[in-house]
Amino acid sequence: MIRQISPLAHVDPRAEIADYVEIGPFCIVGPHVTLGEACRLEGQVTVTGHTTVGARNRFFAGAVIGADPQDVGYSGSPTQVEIGDDNIFREGVTVNRGADKEDGVTRIGHRNFLMANSHVGHNCHVYNNVILCNGVLLGGHVHVHDFAIVSGNSVVHQFATLGTGSFVSGGCRAPQDVPPYMLSAGSDNPEVVSVNVVGLRRRGVSENSIRQVQQAFKLLFREHRKLDEVRAIMIEKTSGAFPFELVTLLNFVEWSARGRNGRGREALRESPATSEPLRRAA
Repeated sequence: MIRQISPLAHVDPRAEIADYVEIGPFCIVGPHVTLGEACRLEGQVTVTGHTTVGARNRFFAGAVIGADPQDVGYSGSPTQVEIGDDNIFREGVTVNRGADKEDGVTRIGHRNFLMANSHVGHNCHVYNNVILCNGVLLGGHVHVHDFAIVSGNSVVHQFATLGTGSFVSGGCRAPQDVPPYMLSAGSDNPEVVSVNVVGLRRRGVSENSIRQVQQAFKLLFREHRKLDEVRAIMIEKTSGAFPFELVTLLNFVEWSARGRNGRGREALRESPATSEPLRRAA
């Protein structure tokens, strides 16, 4: 076993530490923590609670992972944090473990970049290849799907879902779901303002698919057509040959409308079995 653990760190002997892990000075690793291979904890990092961390994650100074949820109903039960591989947690990032709701788990997937002082609340799920910029706040039960970007000092309301490839502008609120591939902006009256064309092109989506998503955006968010009408129009335009991105967008909009207050996951307050909308795999 090859590990580098500072003599100034406190690592509980019951913690499970894989090979090639580096733990810097003044770090604290609790008894129910598992750290995967080649993780690196810079100085003053705390990993506590029932927290499982995959391989090659890097935690910068001041990060606190797995602390109690900020939920007044939490009573000390062994809820969890699950983190995948190849994530970066910059200075001051906080990830709270789950509360006694849903399945009691806060999840971070793979290859995510959480910038300084961003916060992931209890029972959130950050999927894969997500960027949370400096000061982003995710309320409890928020889901952020693959390749979404949340710009600095933005706030996402509890139970909101940010669809795959979506983009929230800096200093904004996201009180409602943001559909896939859409750009949301505004603080007083946040709304979907355009298609995240740059993000789609970066991921190699064809120009034809992008045009179809743009057409659907215009019908949904400029002309405010009903979803059934939008589907009918797009079937006529495409002869029914919807690209994956258009299917994902329309299915998400339909799913989101089933919830309350513009948040599809609000239905979980009554029925934990509510399913997720379709999203692109990592």
